[in-house]
Amino acid sequence: MKINQIYRLLSLSVIIPVFVACTDEKIVDDENPPVADLPEWYYAGGELGTTLLSTSNVFEQPAPAIERQGLYQSFKNGEALFEKPFMTNQKGVRSGLGPVYIRTSCTHCHPNYGHGTRLPEGSFNTNDIGNGCLLVVHDPNTEAYVSWLAGMPQGHAVAPFKAPVDESKIKVSWKNAVDEWNNSFPDGETYELQYPEVRMPADAIYVVNQGYQLPGEYAVKLESTIGVYGTGLLDAITEEDILAQYRKEEQEGYMANGLNPAFYAGGAWTSMYTNALQGDGTPYVRRFTYALSRGPLQDAAGANAIWNITNVTRSDRRYHYLDAAGTYALYSSKDPEVQAGFEEYINRIDPGHAHPSYWEGTLEERIYAYLTDRNLDPEMSDEEYTDLMVWHRGLAVPAVRDVDDSDVVRGRELFAEIGCDYCHRPSWTTGADDIIDPAKFFKGNELPRFPYQKIWPYTDMVQHKLCMENDIRGGWCRTSPLWGRGLHQKVTGSSTADRLHDCRARTTMEAIMWHGYSPRSDARYSIELFRKLPKADRDAVVKYVDAI
Repeated sequence: MKINQIYRLLSLSVIIPVFVACTDEKIVDDENPPVADLPEWYYAGGELGTTLLSTSNVFEQPAPAIERQGLYQSFKNGEALFEKPFMTNQKGVRSGLGPVYIRTSCTHCHPNYGHGTRLPEGSFNTNDIGNGCLLVVHDPNTEAYVSWLAGMPQGHAVAPFKAPVDESKIKVSWKNAVDEWNNSFPDGETYELQYPEVRMPADAIYVVNQGYQLPGEYAVKLESTIGVYGTGLLDAITEEDILAQYRKEEQEGYMANGLNPAFYAGGAWTSMYTNALQGDGTPYVRRFTYALSRGPLQDAAGANAIWNITNVTRSDRRYHYLDAAGTYALYSSKDPEVQAGFEEYINRIDPGHAHPSYWEGTLEERIYAYLTDRNLDPEMSDEEYTDLMVWHRGLAVPAVRDVDDSDVVRGRELFAEIGCDYCHRPSWTTGADDIIDPAKFFKGNELPRFPYQKIWPYTDMVQHKLCMENDIRGGWCRTSPLWGRGLHQKVTGSSTADRLHDCRARTTMEAIMWHGYSPRSDARYSIELFRKLPKADRDAVVKYVDAI
């Protein structure tokens, strides 16, 4: 039987249970076991987390766990919150945008739920659907984020407020890079390498135009979003198994740069993720974002982004997302044009005068009190936020394509032989998936679960260094999961593959060769072996990477 026939048969087997509500606590469906003809790595998300589609909306599909656990309607409600823009009105669904914000919707950064797309030469326009890149404004000497802009700088504002950065003055240019092999293989095949540079002049910064003196140098890099599908499955990996992976890599010592001592050393964690603001400060293993800045999914990037991207408050985030130094609030409160429009604005925000500090004192004091208030009215309901996280945790990953293609099978063998599967560890098995939430918002039973699933994300969940030209801030980057990435162009409509943290790689081959750009790269050994392969074998590796 051809693999496309199997796809159709399997699709029918998973459509039927969609309309059957859960009647007990059983999660695994024993009535629809895997088809014997297919290898286990076909089911990238396991039985509870794999969609069998490979269409342009493949990343949007609910995992089988959603239907089997009776969460379909909650999933669809959350999907609408992700897809549709937030508004400046103060009542109704998706209200409360601003006063400053980064994007109006999640799909701006995650087109069709995928990875952001490569920026064009020249402009930086976050109104473009697909521009998933954020500006990483940092001190070039310390690599730390600057304190006078939010970590994710905002390029939009609701009048009378003004955007912290003027996007029209930010320019992106693409530079060519040449590696020590002159961008060619021994057999003569060539490739290209490019990387982005960003220029943000000082007059693009609102507080500078208001008289603020910058405390030092700054530099700007790009960092793109990653796909949101499958994150619930990664969250279900146990902390014990992640620690075991770190210990294994430390003991084997294959990485030229070792492991990031800021997080792990000598068999133990040196830093864990905590939330003492909404939660109780319990430490958890870091597992999400390139920088491993987040722990469990329920308090990770998505839970954070639905608040700070839109600046829409909720019951556990009753304050605005602004810069750490407080410069925006201070200089906005002194801005005559902001003062001139504040009365009309605040009458819309607080028509009942429920917040005395917004109405007492000078205009400067009132504006500052509003912008820095830690007890703002929630604009997103708890039910809406729960629905969003059901959706976020419940997205499926696509099944592997072309598992019966001889080139894909050969590419899989070579991927292991040259050591790519060391950092891009093929599979994990999830634990009991007892939902954990550092913010103490969720009880756990309202969210989908993925217990005891063998999944194939192709990541070791560890940070490594590739030492690329104009590299990611800090150099350390968590190994990105490869599952589903080969469908990026079909899903987003992009003309390029848009791989790596800033979408610099236009093809999978470019992404592979960036891994070996520097002799100091942790992946250098594998790339040296890859270069020695005949062209047919190199192409097979690429085909496999795109298939998984």
